[in-house]
Amino acid sequence: MAMTRRCVLLMAAAAAFLPGGAAGNENGVMQAIAEFTGGATPLDGGVNLLIPEIADNGGAVPVRVEAAAARRIALFTDGNPYPGVAVFSLGRLASSAAAIRIRLAGSQTVIAVAELADGSYRQATRSIAVTVGGCA
Repeated sequence: MAMTRRCVLLMAAAAAFLPGGAAGNENGVMQAIAEFTGGATPLDGGVNLLIPEIADNGGAVPVRVEAAAARRIALFTDGNPYPGVAVFSLGRLASSAAAIRIRLAGSQTVIAVAELADGSYRQATRSIAVTVGGCA
């Protein structure tokens, strides 16, 4: 396919609106986390991220995340094309846990960041080995 002016403009526009833009780390995961936290650096601990160490199929990997007194919990991956996977908004009477099945392109790290009721941010990371990727 020949590169036309229209094709170049579309690619530039798409890069400008991708999480992390065209710059940043591999897929913009650090910028996506910074956008979720409003620039605050999350501290390690206080979040329980349950994910298998090895997934036979990256198409449906079970993830459960818990954080006491969490208002919001976000999941990010460092190996997928788009780092943001999910954001859970939790009410005062809701459980401070969430579960989901996610697609992973290959072996990578999953990061859970929780916004706690006191306004602080906590995180947990887990590496997962994927034998068959779930993304095309």
